Amino acid sequence: MMKHLLKLQDLTPDELTGILNLADQLKYEKKHNIAHEHLKGQTLGMIFTKSSTRTRVSFEVGMYQLGGSA
Repeated sequence: MMKHLLKLQDLTPDELTGILNLADQLKYEKKHNIAHEHLKGQTLGMIFTKSSTRTRVSFEVGMYQLGGSA
């Protein structure tokens, strides 16, 4: 089941630890050119209230690096 993260207090300590461990793993894989597709088949739709090219591009790059699309 999908869980929306609206504030840090919504996470249990175990969930937060899991997220940080996954971030470490992804950073290691990126640094060592290990291909992964954690978001294969997933699409990110973005809606911004203000024009923000830098933010939009960084989200797009992140999605493509994880195997998804934006």
